[in-house]
Amino acid sequence: MDELTAPHSAELVPARAAEPSNRVILPEIVSRAGQAAVFAAEEFFYGAIRNEHTRAAYRRAVNRFLAWCEARGLQLARISPADVGQYFDGMRKKGLSVATRKQHLAGIRHFFDGMVTRHAIILNPALSVRGERHVVVEGKTPEISVKQARKLLNSIDTGSLIGLRDRAILSILAYTSCRAGAAAKLRCCDFYDAGDQWMLRFEEKGGKSREIPSRHDLQQYINAYIEAAALQNAQKDAPLFRAALARTGKLTHTAIHVKDVCRMMKRRLKGASLPDRLSPHSFRVAVITDLLEQGVPLEEVQHLAGHADPRTTRLYDRRQQKVTRNIVERISI
Repeated sequence: MDELTAPHSAELVPARAAEPSNRVILPEIVSRAGQAAVFAAEEFFYGAIRNEHTRAAYRRAVNRFLAWCEARGLQLARISPADVGQYFDGMRKKGLSVATRKQHLAGIRHFFDGMVTRHAIILNPALSVRGERHVVVEGKTPEISVKQARKLLNSIDTGSLIGLRDRAILSILAYTSCRAGAAAKLRCCDFYDAGDQWMLRFEEKGGKSREIPSRHDLQQYINAYIEAAALQNAQKDAPLFRAALARTGKLTHTAIHVKDVCRMMKRRLKGASLPDRLSPHSFRVAVITDLLEQGVPLEEVQHLAGHADPRTTRLYDRRQQKVTRNIVERISI
């Protein structure tokens, strides 16, 4: 657990060893289908998808669908496109969003693709089931305004080690447009002097590695944290941002988790009397919108954000939303 009101301390303490995670217990419908099905299911749950978030989302989707099949007495090899279609009709009636249904369909298709490849079943019953059209013109992530971002950063008490760490993390989100997960994964060697400027090296989604220059004030914030945490001579592969040990104000040797970054920001938002609907991802929206407003070419903003497709970058652009608000304010009713 991270706490904000902890005394200044540079002491690092060992973290409690993590307990080994339990293996996924396969649904009975898979076990009954034979060894090939078991192999394909374990391959899907453990090896086929390397992104942990995608893997967890697909696992939930598949387990939910297989539980639905078991409740109806279906056998794995006898599941038909009609069964899959009926399942998704039920999801729609329950009010699940189009995006959620499309994600579940993608996970179920992926699962049965593996079953076909490993000869556990003959045909993929989800392959011919069509998903609903879902066009996203603008992302749902709320934007943090420049004024709100400055207020948030200025509200942090940097008289403590935890405060210095939190200011450095939130400043990285604000001044590099990186994802919270990439900031949490930073190692000591990922902040380095390239000769003419300091750089940050991020490990992003899809195994992408990106280097972004650190502006002068961000460089100062990170160095202030490193000095307070006595990390100047830390091993290169050691985590840069460490988890805090309860209320002691001390840091462990374990890297801060992305979920702790999100929780930390929620606490900081509350302390600054800012809306709690904002999240670390809100900084990406703010950075992209701000740069596009200043006339920075879309291609350059796309490169900073690490998007493979400019259409993804446009989803973060809130300029059109602001124009719409200006228009409705002019209605004379």
